[in-house]
Amino acid sequence: MRRTLVLNEDDLVMVVKEDIVKQIDDHRGEMNRTEFVNYLIQCQLKEQLNQKNGISKEEFQQFRRQTLELLRNMLEIFVVSGMSMDESQQNEGVQVLNQQLESFQKLSENTES
Repeated sequence: MRRTLVLNEDDLVMVVKEDIVKQIDDHRGEMNRTEFVNYLIQCQLKEQLNQKNGISKEEFQQFRRQTLELLRNMLEIFVVSGMSMDESQQNEGVQVLNQQLESFQKLSENTES
C-alpha cells in the first residue's frame, strides 16, 4: 500500500510506500514532513558536493607514497644498469642518480613514520 506525502511549499506530491512515511515520522522530531524531507535532500546533496570537490588526506598520502615508490624503482633500475657497466664506463650521471635514489629512500622512510 502506498501513501501520498504532500510537500506544501510548491504543492508537489511524492508517492512513497507506507514504511517510508513511518520512518520519516519516527525520525523527524519537531520538523514537519516537508522540512524533514528537504533537510535530508540538502544533506545528501552537500555530501555529494564535498566528495566531488577533492580527495581525502589519506588518498593524497597514498598517492604520494606510490609516486615516491615508482620514482625510487625507476632510479634503482638506472643505477643497477649503470653499476653493471665497467668502472670506466660509469660517469657522474650514475652517481647523481644514486644520490637521488638515496634521497627518495630517506623521504619515503620519513613519510611512513
